[in-house]
Amino acid sequence: MSKPIVDKAEVSIDFPDKFYHGSFSHTSRFDVNVDEQGVHIVLDRPGDERRHVAFHLHHHLFSSILESLAEQVTSTKTLPPEHRTQLRDATAKLGRALKK
Repeated sequence: MSKPIVDKAEVSIDFPDKFYHGSFSHTSRFDVNVDEQGVHIVLDRPGDERRHVAFHLHHHLFSSILESLAEQVTSTKTLPPEHRTQLRDATAKLGRALKK
C-alpha cells in the first residue's frame, strides 16, 4: 500500500549520453517493502507528467547508507532541530522493529 509523500524527493540519473531528473511532491506517493534480499523503494507521480522510480538496495548497502547518514548528522550543524527529531523518531521505530 502506497503512502503520500509529505515533503519532496528529487531523483537524478546521469548516463554518458542521457540525463534524467524528476521530482516527486505532495501529489506523489511512495512505497517501501523489505524482503530477504533488501529494501525496495518506489516513488510514483501520477497524472500527465507521470514518473515512476524504483530502487532495490541490498541490506548491506542500506545499512552502510544509514551508517553514513549517522556520520553526516553528527558532523553537520545545519540540520534543523525538527528534522533531527523526525529522523531520531523514525530510526528509533526501526530499531524497535528490528528487535522483534
